[in-house]
Amino acid sequence: MKQTLKNFTLAGTIVALIPLLTAMPAHAYVGPGAGLSLLSALWAVIAAVAVAIGFVLMWPIRKMIRNKRRKNAATSTAAHANTASTTKSD
Repeated sequence: MKQTLKNFTLAGTIVALIPLLTAMPAHAYVGPGAGLSLLSALWAVIAAVAVAIGFVLMWPIRKMIRNKRRKNAATSTAAHANTASTTKSD
């Protein structure tokens, strides 16, 4: 039984490989629509990568600007509080 199964598997493999080895070219026409679709998909991927890199690079700069604004707001509030307390005591 094992010898028969082995022959059957070998024959099946050969039958499956024959069409792959004898395939002829398709001579198919690829129109401009397929090329435009490929280009638009490529541009979308490139734009997505560029935006992702831009956000990562802008993160520390935005953090520095936010911290500077908070510091300026805190000093402005403190200066305003000092000015208000000195005018009340007069």
